[in-house]
Amino acid sequence: MKKIVISTGGGDAPGLNAVIYAVTKSAYQRGWEIYGSKSGYRGLLDPDELIRLTPEKVEDIMPLGGTILGSTNKGNPFAMPVENLAGEIQTLDLSDRIMRNFRRLGFFCHIAVGGDGSLEIAHRFAQEKGMPVIGVPKTIDNDLEATQRTFGFDTAVSTATEALDKLHSTAKSHDRVMVVEVMGRDSGWIALNAGISGGADVILIPEIPFDIELVCQKINDNELRDKHYAIVVVAEGAKARGMKKAVCKKNCELGRDGELLGGIGEWVAEHIRKLTGKDTRSLTLGHLQRGGSPTTFDRLLALRFGGAAVRMAELELFDHMVALKTPDMAAVPLAEAVKGRKKVEVNSDKLLTAREIGICFGDNN
Repeated sequence: MKKIVISTGGGDAPGLNAVIYAVTKSAYQRGWEIYGSKSGYRGLLDPDELIRLTPEKVEDIMPLGGTILGSTNKGNPFAMPVENLAGEIQTLDLSDRIMRNFRRLGFFCHIAVGGDGSLEIAHRFAQEKGMPVIGVPKTIDNDLEATQRTFGFDTAVSTATEALDKLHSTAKSHDRVMVVEVMGRDSGWIALNAGISGGADVILIPEIPFDIELVCQKINDNELRDKHYAIVVVAEGAKARGMKKAVCKKNCELGRDGELLGGIGEWVAEHIRKLTGKDTRSLTLGHLQRGGSPTTFDRLLALRFGGAAVRMAELELFDHMVALKTPDMAAVPLAEAVKGRKKVEVNSDKLLTAREIGICFGDNN
């Protein structure tokens, strides 16, 4: 009987449980055993942290947010922080220990569900340690180049759009400028999609350095049209012209490079307040975008990813990732999947549409 193990790493995303559901059900259809590794690779470091997954155990998890296996963005086995007997934190390479447990337990495949960071680790295991790995793309940022969509993105956009819809009424009631910071470290997909759908006046994304004076000009122009409020959507990785990197003040998220990211929304709000004199408030949606039940689109996409991953395991297409290539699922090399980030194209139809309906991006276009 074949045995496979599945792990979920990096930030959580709506749809993770649907992937686990599909992998478990598909594996059992083939007579295989399936185990879940808690908190990324922890189950492969300590077999007591492995969970035997059965159809009965996953029966009701598909509509749930989060992941029943838990996740972590601090679990790189090649550089794992470990506390020694003296209470000091050491960084150790535990990859060989993981491979010994992987082989001893008789696993023939590891299905790694994660974003670019988690998939880079999976690819390294495949290349350096010979682990048979299949990747499943997961990121609410939708910034993996090799797949048209990642699950979790649609839910995050829906959450952000709903928040913007609600903010319109309170902003209009008090003639306020509301600055909403959404996730998007290196790409502005959430900000762009939610901003257009949510009727934003201004959208600021990492791909377009912005001029805060042009942002304020747009807000002042609203006054000339007898609109005394404004909605500004800011991706967390957006930067003003001349700003070397995104700012951080509070409510920050630890990035893969160790930097704390967040706070650009508050920075924008402060400058709008000073330059326009308008009552300006800021809020950060933060991890609200990661929570909740996945939308129908994300649920179905996650199920398709999980089913395709098991089919790839059956064909032994290792060191590959499942990718959506409409209308089908395709296998792409993990090396290709993690080599770059998918950015918003500044001349795309979606961005051009936003400009045509009067949305400002803080530039001269």
